[in-house]
Amino acid sequence: MSNHLTESILNSNVIEKFSKIKISLFFLPLLLLSTILLFLYSHNALSTYKYIEIQKNCFYFINSKLAQFPTIIYNLNHIGDTLIFLSFLSIFIVYAPKVWESLLSATIVAAIFSKLLKAFFSVPRPAAALDNDTFVIIGEKLVGFNSLPSGHSITVFTTISIVMFAFMPNKITNKILWSSIIVVFGLFIAFIRVGVGAHFPLDVVIGCIIGYISALIGILISVNYKIWSWINNKKYYPVFILLFTVFCILLVVKIVEENLIIYYLSIISLIVSLYKITHAYIKK
Repeated sequence: MSNHLTESILNSNVIEKFSKIKISLFFLPLLLLSTILLFLYSHNALSTYKYIEIQKNCFYFINSKLAQFPTIIYNLNHIGDTLIFLSFLSIFIVYAPKVWESLLSATIVAAIFSKLLKAFFSVPRPAAALDNDTFVIIGEKLVGFNSLPSGHSITVFTTISIVMFAFMPNKITNKILWSSIIVVFGLFIAFIRVGVGAHFPLDVVIGCIIGYISALIGILISVNYKIWSWINNKKYYPVFILLFTVFCILLVVKIVEENLIIYYLSIISLIVSLYKITHAYIKK
């Protein structure tokens, strides 16, 4: 009974937090995007060549510093993968399904933004635009013309922004501290894409802003529409039991291919979630 009460209270708190999301929260990210655009315009860097040229030195600096820790950043780089971040957030299906309602809508919005913007800008990846001997590439060498914006950065900031708003403290000083910790963590994870040689710095910054906007849209959709309300119904738990079981199998395959710590942590998170969901379904 107490466990069920905890679940209900936590989810109710998340719903309350999400209900406070206002349209005015879009002003800051739109202002930041406008500032970046004006910066590029003022430096005559709206062309692909100039866009790359103006941030080349910054790219080399960040890449060289982060690449000193290849094992760490290669593991953290995978947090931007959908399979990984969904695994870490899987427990919220039981305790705060409203987080997943927002996450699903936001993920779809983020995917649309990412696909359309990458196709529109068609900026070459660092490995396609620069001499590969001048910087470090960790992991897969990406040479496509889809560098802007960074899809991983969009994913990371979509996810952490939803978590940030879901568990936002009430006290203003705690709000500032909580938000700062989340944003700094997100930026660190996002800039790892520069460290592995997959993106330019502005690809990452713009991706983070797009991710934040996607999160806000996802939350507003979940508040105003009941598209995913079935997630809170325990009779649909077998869907998630099956989904997370498939995730576990995929992670086992990845562990066989690449023995990374991040995969073990993800699968542990999934196993805990599977236990909780199965237990809740049996007790419904």
